[in-house]
Amino acid sequence: MNDLTLIEKLCEARGASGFEDEVVAIAREYCKDFATFEEDSMRNLYIYPKYNKGSRPYVLLDAHSDEVGFMVQAIKPDGTLRFIPIGGWNEKSLPSSKVQIRTSSGYIGGVIAAMPPHLMTAEQRNAPLGYNNLTIDVGATTDKEAEELGVEVGAPVVPLSPFECAHGILQGKAFDDRLGVAAMLKTLKKLKDAELSLDIVGLVSSQEEVGERGITAAMYRVKPAAAICFEGCPADDTSAPSYMIQDALKGGVMLRHMDATVICTPRFTAYAREVAKKESIKVQMAVRSGGGNNGAYIVSSNGATPVIVAGIPVRYIHTFNCIAAMEDIDSNVKFGVALCKSLTEDIIKGF
Repeated sequence: MNDLTLIEKLCEARGASGFEDEVVAIAREYCKDFATFEEDSMRNLYIYPKYNKGSRPYVLLDAHSDEVGFMVQAIKPDGTLRFIPIGGWNEKSLPSSKVQIRTSSGYIGGVIAAMPPHLMTAEQRNAPLGYNNLTIDVGATTDKEAEELGVEVGAPVVPLSPFECAHGILQGKAFDDRLGVAAMLKTLKKLKDAELSLDIVGLVSSQEEVGERGITAAMYRVKPAAAICFEGCPADDTSAPSYMIQDALKGGVMLRHMDATVICTPRFTAYAREVAKKESIKVQMAVRSGGGNNGAYIVSSNGATPVIVAGIPVRYIHTFNCIAAMEDIDSNVKFGVALCKSLTEDIIKGF
């Protein structure tokens, strides 16, 4: 499986939080020749490379498998579906978007309903948009018809957005965090022939978008000496003033000092920045007042675990159509490989 095929498969996989099975299957397939696996009931996938010695401390490479999505809450008498969000969305971007709904016989297509302006009253035009006045239309005319299509309460729903790549620019859904998963898996593979002072464990973690739930469970099983979180992070180069741009497309690895949930280990962050500089890997430094990631739980678990966040810039994150650059994924892979090769137990103790 080449790099672009891996990314395409991961991004087109359907994996709302709690339903990450398709992503886990792709990761298993990609790593099957050089790793063994464990999996828990939350769909956390633990990847143990065969090149490990088995007696050394672990460096954890983490990337979460889930994407923001929705869940069917009820089927209305007219056959449309009431739904609620799984993770954070901008509700204003939802009307007329195509979605996929899991049924008893596979996924079917639907559209988030948008009332034609011809039928709107002035009050409806001015009303705030919310999940109480949004529905998904699968073409049914009654609740019975929707049920005959296999739709059930509790069904997961994800965007229907085809993956595209042209001139090194990627477009599609779920770039948070399927691009991080791709970078993490590629890093694991490239470390096969490296001289390492520590063992490596890969984690494709679940349910990050609903509060870092998968990593919370996983850290009871994996007790790493240090951790790197590979993330798809909101690019700000089309929305922030020039002096505030900290995560630009084609800007390389975004190293995050802090966000609303975590202060990444300062000495580890500084060390990682120096490694990147030495290897001529582009890095951009970010301080965020919002957002969050798995590092928030990692840093305070197992008696404190040094953690950094390596971000891939993604424009229009948590929408149906994201934009990213292949070169930023490549930068994150180079960064992950260089950092893992440089780390030793003594260096980590200094963090």
